[in-house]
Amino acid sequence: MAQLVQTPITGVLEIFPKKFLDKRGYFFESYRDDWFDDLDLDHRWIQDNQSFSAAGTLRGLHFQRGEFSQAKLVRVIQGSVLDVAVDLRLGSPTFGQWYSTILDADKSNILYVPNGFAHGFAVLEDAIFVYKCSNYYDKTSEGGILWSDPELAIDWGVAKPLVSEKDELWPTLNEFRLVEGGL
Repeated sequence: MAQLVQTPITGVLEIFPKKFLDKRGYFFESYRDDWFDDLDLDHRWIQDNQSFSAAGTLRGLHFQRGEFSQAKLVRVIQGSVLDVAVDLRLGSPTFGQWYSTILDADKSNILYVPNGFAHGFAVLEDAIFVYKCSNYYDKTSEGGILWSDPELAIDWGVAKPLVSEKDELWPTLNEFRLVEGGL
């Protein structure tokens, strides 16, 4: 069984699967549907994604709007990343707050990011990043928050990150709040 740990932001969970090690290597269950049975969480996973990123890359902060809103179950299978979830839920007492953790292939930890959050990660060492989504990606529903927003003041742990042009153009949290209010 896995250990599910509630973070300081309601709905964001860090999951630590039980890992069995011996001289041959290791085994662990990377996902079980029944981990979520007693929790009121969206966990109907319909899409899996995988990416490779070189150390120093930063991806995010991304979200999907409206009917294409997504919960995510994220982990790394090689390397390590600093993973960040920003609460954008309209009316949430933690709106604009963020949670970060280091996802590490050796530790095998997993982060559950609910609907209504922007999500991103900075690659600390070359990483293969995998995640389940509760909804399909829809380009017209895509949105984001500027990763370097001074109001958020996220320390990504990477001095000069390699960031896509698109990720440099997202609005700040305050601009998002003024235009959209929240998710």
